[in-house]
Amino acid sequence: MLNLITRLARLTAIVGGLVLVALVVLTCVSVLGRGLNTVGHSDLLQALSQGAADALLATGVAPVNGDFELVEAGIAFAVFSFLPICQLYGAHATVDVFTSVLPVRVNKWIMAFWEIVLTALVLLITWRLFAGMQSKMAYGETTFLLQFPVWWAYAASFAAACVASLVSLYCAAARLGEAITGRALMPYSEGSSH
Repeated sequence: MLNLITRLARLTAIVGGLVLVALVVLTCVSVLGRGLNTVGHSDLLQALSQGAADALLATGVAPVNGDFELVEAGIAFAVFSFLPICQLYGAHATVDVFTSVLPVRVNKWIMAFWEIVLTALVLLITWRLFAGMQSKMAYGETTFLLQFPVWWAYAASFAAACVASLVSLYCAAARLGEAITGRALMPYSEGSSH
């Protein structure tokens, strides 16, 4: 089961990473287009060479239409895409100033408790994403510039949140098993400590 959960979490993170890279490229292209368009319309370039300004503007260089809408939808998806791998590897930041002096058995119960709480929160967020998606579908809300249905972004985020929910449930069960048995069931136990 751990291999399946690990593959699923990694696949989701890879897809989220690819979306994030695409958003970075989109943003760079849009900023470059906006900058070149501004230069083409500048009084300085038009005074120096009207022909160069006209040639630059004739290329159609401009910011990407609806770039903010795409970035907003893509970032939401990417955040939910990285949550499963973060959950699986226990990569959430922890503060163990007080718990570092406690016995290992007590720390396992504390980890199990917080894993269950985090799982409940992930499930709650997933449920509310589904409710939001249904609401956006019912009202037919679209984005302002590109006019694509807003529920598409909710659906993509919901799919990633479902994977996060599945991974969270697995991790909560494994942490609880660790607390009960005292054995290490999660090979990725060491997270970021601060």
